[in-house]
Amino acid sequence: MIEQKSMERQKGVALWRQIADRIRASIAQGDFDATGMVPPETQLAEQFGVNRHTVRSALAALGQEGIVRAVQGRGTMIDRKDKFTFPIAKRTRFTEGIGDQARGLEGLLLSSAHEPADAEVAKWLKLAIGTPVIRLEALRKADGRALSRSTTWFPAGRFDGIDAAFRRTGSITMALLEQGVSDYLRDVTQVSATHAEPDDVAQLALTPGAIVLVTRALNTDLDGIPIQYAVTRFPADRVEFTIMN
Repeated sequence: MIEQKSMERQKGVALWRQIADRIRASIAQGDFDATGMVPPETQLAEQFGVNRHTVRSALAALGQEGIVRAVQGRGTMIDRKDKFTFPIAKRTRFTEGIGDQARGLEGLLLSSAHEPADAEVAKWLKLAIGTPVIRLEALRKADGRALSRSTTWFPAGRFDGIDAAFRRTGSITMALLEQGVSDYLRDVTQVSATHAEPDDVAQLALTPGAIVLVTRALNTDLDGIPIQYAVTRFPADRVEFTIMN
């Protein structure tokens, strides 16, 4: 059940967004599976201590995300879609990870740039600050649904041309193979959650306030030398992680 708790009027966090988060979490936990329906607006308004207009705004946002839909004469129905399970393991690969969960996979290069490594990128890739790196902005889809957007950095001295390789192949693994890396390992994966940023809303087809899972990951070659640092954002309502040994 949704917590019987008044919403906090936090600066910068709209009430409808807080309510949408609570309802989204309850749906994810299976709280409404018995009926398949979200409680009526009047009940939600009373639970959260807000007016119906605020609840309606929250439900409208969830409707835009494809999580619920209004049914004439019945109320708000949960429009549950199965999540894609993405394994995080020693050899983490997008295509292999999604596997037969989808009929079609796409990797789209949104943009690329050559730039000096800032402090964060230099730390992860174990480079001196200012060392040239190649940055890729990419979007990945499964059966037409956007599953992730990523920002990835590679040492430019070793991987000159990897942007063109990714544009051709739509795959980091294939692009690395063209660059002479036949195998690589996941060294570190950090996972956090946050609200969608404007770019998430636009590129992942989300609504403001949607939750995204964020990974910061480092891949190395078989000699343990860092080759790729990536920050990737996944819609929490479409993807779940499985941590593998």
